[in-house]
Amino acid sequence: MRTSQVGATLVFDVTASAEIVLRIAAADPVAESLSLDSGGRALAAVELPGRQHLVRAPEGRLTVRYAAEVAVTRPAPPGVTELDRVEALRPSRYCPSDRMAGFAGGLFGGRPDATATVRAIRDWVHDHLRYEAGSSGPSTDAADTLLDGRGVCRDYAHLVATLCRAMNVPARVAAVYAPGLSPMDFHLVVETALEGRWQVWDATGLAPRPSLIRIATGRDAADTALATTLSGLLTMPELVITAVAGGDLPADDHTGPVELP
Repeated sequence: MRTSQVGATLVFDVTASAEIVLRIAAADPVAESLSLDSGGRALAAVELPGRQHLVRAPEGRLTVRYAAEVAVTRPAPPGVTELDRVEALRPSRYCPSDRMAGFAGGLFGGRPDATATVRAIRDWVHDHLRYEAGSSGPSTDAADTLLDGRGVCRDYAHLVATLCRAMNVPARVAAVYAPGLSPMDFHLVVETALEGRWQVWDATGLAPRPSLIRIATGRDAADTALATTLSGLLTMPELVITAVAGGDLPADDHTGPVELP
């Protein structure tokens, strides 16, 4: 069995004892390890539903190391349920689709089917945004990105998901490890409900979709954040991500249907 190798090292400076929820674990690993070091003392994490890990960290430097092997060939994800459709059509914190119906209809209305609509949205976002590191912040939503014309992967994903929902196509986001991505980082892509299946789209075009490895799924980045502080004070001065495909990277023209396991 061929496997891809993924991993993450996160370093936190904890200035007041903190509770942190991490979402860095691959969704379906063959093998994995997670270690937490606080000033030379090992800590234990509590695994929560959805492959989340709750960490209680004292003051000082906390180093988190995660590594996993993930099978290259994995089962297809479940089909789209009615509840999935309802949730994936609602506006959310970073995807104000209720404010973009007129704009989206004027640009993307009249396509022959939902797949053609999504493909047109993905291509338009790819062509009209400029990828620029540091150009957005934690409060930037899809409307801000549309007006600013630039962003990073989460901004591209939010704008695609927002425009799809505004065109009545259910859309959600997936946080992934992305072999082939440069510069290497956590990555955010979009999944749309088409013909009863979840199809993945990446308007940045920076990594081949067949090699992506799911971490978390949600309405937008608020649901898939790699680290959420529940209490205390901390900063994260260092983040290192690795993602190596198990074999050659697949070709991807970002136009055809791809499912993310």
